Amino acid sequence: MAAPLRISEHVYALPIEASLLGAPTTIFPALILDEGRGASLVDAGLPGREGAFGAALEALGLGWRDLKRVIVTHHDLDHIGSLPAVVAASGAQVLALEAEVPYVQGDRPGQKQPSPQMVSSLPPKMVALFNNPPRARVGRALHDGERLDLAGGVRVVATPGHTVGHLSLFVEQDGVLIAGDALTSGEGQLRGPLERATPDLPEALNSVRKLAELPVTTVLTYHGGAVREDAAGQLTRLARSLGD
Repeated sequence: MAAPLRISEHVYALPIEASLLGAPTTIFPALILDEGRGASLVDAGLPGREGAFGAALEALGLGWRDLKRVIVTHHDLDHIGSLPAVVAASGAQVLALEAEVPYVQGDRPGQKQPSPQMVSSLPPKMVALFNNPPRARVGRALHDGERLDLAGGVRVVATPGHTVGHLSLFVEQDGVLIAGDALTSGEGQLRGPLERATPDLPEALNSVRKLAELPVTTVLTYHGGAVREDAAGQLTRLARSLGD
């Protein structure tokens, strides 16, 4: 994987190569650092990538013992694929929005099960993952507006639509919004959620408008990476355009 990218004083992006639906791409889980309370990973990539997370920690002078929690934005496979392995290696506590807990724990099937037509075109290994997805016990259920005592304050923002319990995180002191899949981006330009992967698009658009109320300086999207230039202006204009 590429070296961790410093986004702000407390936030790093971890560029990890991935293949989604057969196409190569790069995903951007985040790491929130707090000298006193340890490191927090935001999302855990596809299955089998725990080595990449271990290497990222090592590159920052950290080890598995320094990872205290994994905050899950939502339960899609490319976000929780390596979650069980990361938890096993680190002993980290898993946190997720309350509505997302049963999906992360495997108490309910994933919200986006493939159609029979899609299953017929998927490789057997992928079908097996949908039938028996990664799961981990959630040690703490989060709620909208909750403020985590990390990195000077991290605000939990419920951003449903992409999934029923999707969350975003606002690192207040740094002005960094970790958006998960509530937003996407490309070449430094902010975009809305991916429509074909968003079951409740009207609710997702409401979530974008909600995020536009935050005083952001940088937005980190899971698909696309960091948006720095006029991030607040871009987010405001995007929210307005999605309302048209």
